[in-house]
Amino acid sequence: MTNPILVELTRGALVESVHRGAVAIADSRGQLLASVGDVDSPFYPRSSLKPIQALPLLESGAADAFQLGPEEIALACASHSGEPMHTERVSAWLTRIGCAEPDLACGAHPPRYEPVWEAMIRRGEEPTRVHNNCSGKHTGFLSVTRHWKIASEGYERHDHPVQQAVAKALGELAEATGALPWGIDGCTAPNFALPLSAFARALAKLAKPDSLTETRAKTARRIVSAMMAHPELVAGTGRADTLIMRACKGRAAVKIGAEGVFAAMLPDAGLGIAIKIDDGAARASEIAVAAVMEKLGLPTAAFVRKPVLNTRGATVGEQRPAAALVAWDPLQRA
Repeated sequence: MTNPILVELTRGALVESVHRGAVAIADSRGQLLASVGDVDSPFYPRSSLKPIQALPLLESGAADAFQLGPEEIALACASHSGEPMHTERVSAWLTRIGCAEPDLACGAHPPRYEPVWEAMIRRGEEPTRVHNNCSGKHTGFLSVTRHWKIASEGYERHDHPVQQAVAKALGELAEATGALPWGIDGCTAPNFALPLSAFARALAKLAKPDSLTETRAKTARRIVSAMMAHPELVAGTGRADTLIMRACKGRAAVKIGAEGVFAAMLPDAGLGIAIKIDDGAARASEIAVAAVMEKLGLPTAAFVRKPVLNTRGATVGEQRPAAALVAWDPLQRA
């Protein structure tokens, strides 16, 4: 099916660009409550999968064995900007588990926060694997290998016990049958594909884990609480995840993913929201998730429309929800 236009960008009086996509909203009982577009075709959640990829870190007992707190748990769910508040904590965490930067399977890339990267250039410093936005997630994987006393080399491979534990947890939460398709993410770890509706179901169960086993429910609450308590560690300065969670003040945990993916968990409402923009534009997924959350009563109105600026800072257009998303009422149950 052709997905509807969810977000548009104007310049002057004309719509200059459009972004098609799909939205799924599910509750913690596993029911799809509302949807727009194709929510049945498999897609890769990319980094929005990280809260689920963090489950083995807690369920294995590794988090408690290494005395990890909410900050480290938030970093395990993060696509951080490589700022000192991120890299210093990841480095200390690596030391705590007896590992070092070369043990991370993710590659090095520059910090996403430009002032930090510019300062490193002036000092003649090269980025390391700790600057990788996924270094917290990978340190979490390494922590599990250390706790289980198994080989840490190759922990990023699909057939490694840590990755199999992730796949099992995701399948259980999403109520998926059979093996999930998978591909390799940008950080070298596997990413598992599933329908948008199934991913929303998994997110809802993390948001309100009353139906889960006692161990998993406790784990889910710790993960969601850590993200909401430390939004700056989940993303970084000026990033959409951080700003939206700060605005919601403990009412939502959100996580962006590459290629136009955005996930949200609403504990009070017991809802999970999954969004995929067809062309992979993050600018559109950020608008879409804010618009959907506003419709569900969250204080995200400030992020629903964004100005388009020219090089002198003058407003020449805007990014905004398109008619299909404006007219959609997610409270009108599917």
